Amino acid sequence: MATTYVAGIENVRRGRATPVGSLAELSTIRLGKRTENRTPKIRDFVPLAALDDLVFGAWDPIPDNAYDSARVAGVLDPPHVESIAEFLKGLEPMPAVFDQQYVKRLEGTNVKSGKNKRELAEALREDIRNFKAQHGCARLVMVWCASTEVFIEPGPTHENIEAFEKAMEDDDPTIAPSMLYAWASLMEGVPFANGAPNLSVDVPALVQLAENKEVPIGGKDFKTGQTMVKTVLSPMLKARMLGLAGWYSTNILGNRDGEVLDDPGSFKTKEESKLGVLDHILQPSMYPELYGNVFHKVSINYYPPRRDNKEGWDNIDIFGWLGYPMQIKVDFLCRDSILAAPLVHDLALFFDLAQRAGMSGIQEWLSFYFKSPMAAPELTPEHDLFIQHAKLKNTLRWLMGEEQITHLGVEYYQHERA
Repeated sequence: MATTYVAGIENVRRGRATPVGSLAELSTIRLGKRTENRTPKIRDFVPLAALDDLVFGAWDPIPDNAYDSARVAGVLDPPHVESIAEFLKGLEPMPAVFDQQYVKRLEGTNVKSGKNKRELAEALREDIRNFKAQHGCARLVMVWCASTEVFIEPGPTHENIEAFEKAMEDDDPTIAPSMLYAWASLMEGVPFANGAPNLSVDVPALVQLAENKEVPIGGKDFKTGQTMVKTVLSPMLKARMLGLAGWYSTNILGNRDGEVLDDPGSFKTKEESKLGVLDHILQPSMYPELYGNVFHKVSINYYPPRRDNKEGWDNIDIFGWLGYPMQIKVDFLCRDSILAAPLVHDLALFFDLAQRAGMSGIQEWLSFYFKSPMAAPELTPEHDLFIQHAKLKNTLRWLMGEEQITHLGVEYYQHERA
């Protein structure tokens, strides 16, 4: 995924491709009344980092450079790889903090060693400082694009930063590698976005650290294929007050992501992320007669021949007037990394914007990009894709001093009366 993103940006910078899927690059934003006809591109409206100013770095337990990684993954066709081969070969991954007990189907040789997890996290901080100095970067953003870790329940070690840091020193198993990256990122004042479903920055200790360090955070799990479809179709059912009896989802995918998710521990993490969407959107406690007894099943099947071209198949049993049953079937033949790459780009640019705007802590306005978005403890996260989209654009308007768009529209039909 990360290699696909980096290669894509370099192709765009050289004028050989269009950044399809990126709101930051292609989407417009309406300002003021519809009659004003003010619809600039988001990139022209808010001060985003320029494409030519982006510099890339990565950690990876597998030592392949970006060129070799792109060849092995097989996501991109040769014209998008060979034409930028020298650029990709120059991107060598830093040794990663990696522990196979958290990602059982991967083996890593390009890994750091240390006496405990605190020492490993400090090594990540040193990498961040060195990278920034070496490349003359003014600002950094870290986006977690690595594999899904095994399922971990939040517990006492995650409650506050003192307990968290002691757990790092004690090599506590509840502190996963992704948490070490998040801690290192926040300690260095770098925004952190978690693109995987595992427990990471979404624990009280790191949420508080982000507030203390005045750093934006967000996650989790990129909303790319099947779940994106769910966050579109389920609001449709709810908007029309149509009932739902069951939703069966299966996924077929290969590549390293499929191999990792073939492990029950990693699948459990992904399953939790996928299953929560319908409950949050449909609100069964408010509409028990429509959504109080939904059978929701998710499965993921590792199928190597499919490689990165994932298939998401959904069977949806709904019911309408007088309870009569109907069905919806969706077969989404998608490319996981192709859908995820523009999300990585937008998150990097928007988290950098948030940092410069002084917006620290959870960035709920970027929920649009995540399957399991973070929100304040007293709030229920918003999962409806269209509400998330409106929230994102309204936040940009607010940042730039423009009026919020409510879509009320009554002002167009009110006339002065004598």
